[in-house]
Amino acid sequence: MATEEKKQETVKPRLLKGFRDIFSAEYLARRWMVETVRKVYERYGFVPIETPALEYVDVIGKYLPDCDKAEEGIFAFRDSDQSWVALRYDLTAPLSRLVAQYPNLPHPFRRYQLGLVWRDEKPGLGRFREFYQFDIDTVGSASMAADAEVCMVICDALQALGFAKGEYLVKINNRKVLNGVLELAGIPPVDDKGEFTAQALTTLRAVDKLDRLGFKGVAELLGPGRRDESGDFTRGAGLTAEAIALIEKYLGISGKGREEVLRSLAELVATSPMGQEGVAELREMCELLSAVGYDSTQVTVDPTVVRGLSYYTGPVFETVLTVPCRDEHGEPRQFGSIFGGGRYDSLVERFLGEKMPATGVSCGLDRLLEAMRLLGRIKTPKATSQVLITTMDKSLMAHYQKITHDLRRAGIACEMFLGQGNIKKQLKYADQWDIPLAIIIGSNEMARQEVTIKDLRKGRELASKIEDRETWKKAEQIQVTVPLSDIFSKVQEMLKI
Repeated sequence: MATEEKKQETVKPRLLKGFRDIFSAEYLARRWMVETVRKVYERYGFVPIETPALEYVDVIGKYLPDCDKAEEGIFAFRDSDQSWVALRYDLTAPLSRLVAQYPNLPHPFRRYQLGLVWRDEKPGLGRFREFYQFDIDTVGSASMAADAEVCMVICDALQALGFAKGEYLVKINNRKVLNGVLELAGIPPVDDKGEFTAQALTTLRAVDKLDRLGFKGVAELLGPGRRDESGDFTRGAGLTAEAIALIEKYLGISGKGREEVLRSLAELVATSPMGQEGVAELREMCELLSAVGYDSTQVTVDPTVVRGLSYYTGPVFETVLTVPCRDEHGEPRQFGSIFGGGRYDSLVERFLGEKMPATGVSCGLDRLLEAMRLLGRIKTPKATSQVLITTMDKSLMAHYQKITHDLRRAGIACEMFLGQGNIKKQLKYADQWDIPLAIIIGSNEMARQEVTIKDLRKGRELASKIEDRETWKKAEQIQVTVPLSDIFSKVQEMLKI
């Protein structure tokens, strides 16, 4: 009876949908990625900050990038004061609150921030409800040099991570150009309050689906509406045939270089002051990029980039990987934007009552990390230990502990095997964690004051290449025996510290 009661008390271990556990291999890989990108951010003069995970709902506002209202995609609850609070859904809304709350911050304020964000959305393949963002932003500068620098940072960060020119592409556009096209199509972009009109939002949503639906599907959404494969009907923007043709012409603009695209855009929005202003801003960015050597194979002007709905007011950026990628099953794998952002000059206005120019970009760490994993670009180990001290003779535990501690004092990350099992099991443990070296000391070695250092990395490499035992025997030695007094220098040499 007691056993049955105990079984009833057992709780089934399970995760919330859209959340996940992160193990050491992915954690260490992400830490390496963050550190690599952080160095680029700091090289450009961005400084780190942190903001709380929780904010008041009215403070974070309605600017969720993929929705019109933050309430549609946030985790929110009432606190002890019955105030509505929410987990932050991005790092930009808290930044806007911070800038407004601390008026003595130096301007421009250039910050970077790494942090978890939460979205109460339907989870899917590669889409989680909790994920990291890694942002840079410049607040207080209306200069297009700030936007151009965002593009430079993206290029430098990807190249620091090992991507060569031609393996990534930063695509830029300007929301003012889009607004100019809307005006020419007879669609008021914003109302008297400066908010996007319903028809403009519906039109932009349709344009943002170009990659997935093609222009035929977009045209249906620009017109009366579209019925998808499941039978669900999405109401369209109700544009005229002439307006749809204009938008199709806009989306079809391309060229061999940035200047050619800019000329075509300028011709299309020649009668729209807003559109011309957007083209002029793009041209200024391109001139700055060209002046320091970032060409159109790295940064290109792409009229199809929309980015968000109520969020952006000027230049917008999206970055994609162009190197072919396949998953574990050999199927082609496409990744969306790995860096995304733009200029948002109206976000701080909610607090101050006046515009505060700002621009920035967010790195999709999880998406980029998955792409690098599939491409074989992750070189970090699964564990932090560089050396495993095996424990073959339990009577020598004090000696093992001293060797371990001395190695640590010499700056070498190591651990002593604390489990049960013979040498085979201990070396298997080291292999499971990708630990580079193992030190073997039995009673005989201790009597001779010698240690055997086994290069497990070399062993794993040989094992993957050599199939027959005879070739293995003739292969390069993967272990060496040295005097105990030489252990530090030999370990450092083998680790190539």
